[in-house]
Amino acid sequence: MKFSLEIGPKTEIDTLPALKDVYITFLPGGDYKETTKKAEELVKKGFNPIPHFPARSIVSDADLKDYTSMCKDVGVRQALVIGGSREPVGKFDSSIQLLETGYFETMKIGIAGHPEGSPDISDSDLEKAMNDKKPYADYIVTQWLLDPQPIVDFISKQTIPVHVGITGPLKITSLIKFANIVGAKNSINFLKSNFSKALDLMKPKDPNDLIGKIKSHTDFFHIYTFGGLKETNKWLMENKYV
Repeated sequence: MKFSLEIGPKTEIDTLPALKDVYITFLPGGDYKETTKKAEELVKKGFNPIPHFPARSIVSDADLKDYTSMCKDVGVRQALVIGGSREPVGKFDSSIQLLETGYFETMKIGIAGHPEGSPDISDSDLEKAMNDKKPYADYIVTQWLLDPQPIVDFISKQTIPVHVGITGPLKITSLIKFANIVGAKNSINFLKSNFSKALDLMKPKDPNDLIGKIKSHTDFFHIYTFGGLKETNKWLMENKYV
């Protein structure tokens, strides 16, 4: 199995586990130059940085061209191209618009997958968007989920590799909060039906539960830490994943 990790532009590199692939967020209101700077730091330390390119957070074509050029100049060879936040700040409102520019030539491209759907788009439009993007993509990274069945069903329909989003070890109450934010309805119901006792809700959920149920369908797992980098690092080492 292969694991990747997601961090923010301000995360201290010295705290990272020994994983090769490290994704860097570019959140609404952020500056792509900060993400690029973190990517350069990661390259110098021997990591493979994968910056986020969120369409709705990029102001203009000129900014996109500058962002991709800067990343390539510092040694970035891979990118995750996504829709991003709900409200566009400029001309782009979908990831396909970024991909069609041609600025990502020579780079390995990941796109977003939503096995449980998205609160921002209908299931039919989501499927069409996925089909439109696939000719440009090398793989899919999914939103994080906890219910294994939608993941297995999603993987069975794809023609390119799927990197399954998981969380690090987090309390169930925290997972419910984050699941509400991303609109992962099936995972919310899965959590509530499988962890009803107050004691269970306070215990960190071990990601191995989910991994064990879907590892026969994929070799790739992408970890969302939600600030729990220390706990994730400990879990990776205890399970000899690094």
